[in-house]
Amino acid sequence: MSDAMEPGRLIDFDRVDIISLMIYPPRPTLVVSGTRPTAGTEVTLVPLTYVSRPQYHGIQVVGTVTDPGAGDGSAEYSVQLDLVGFTGTEGVEVIGASRTTRLAVASAPPEPPPTPNGG
Repeated sequence: MSDAMEPGRLIDFDRVDIISLMIYPPRPTLVVSGTRPTAGTEVTLVPLTYVSRPQYHGIQVVGTVTDPGAGDGSAEYSVQLDLVGFTGTEGVEVIGASRTTRLAVASAPPEPPPTPNGG
């Protein structure tokens, strides 16, 4: 068996947040941070694929060793994903190697009614 190109695998995370950029309509963004297993590990957020919209859309935290020569020292990471198109009816579920966390994602507020132009 060769470890020339190790496929990605689930890794742990320390913190998850949902931020919303100051634009309209709001665009919720998932931010996940933690410690990489090795300095040469690239961390990505991988949404699962569903046939129909789930209650919580699963998003995996995946680490792929991209530079095996980077040493064994761990390093902090912070990755983000625009959640447009990746939210369930209630929110998202972040899936790591040893735990999952569910977060509610507020749906976009309805468009405000047009205001009459004042003189």
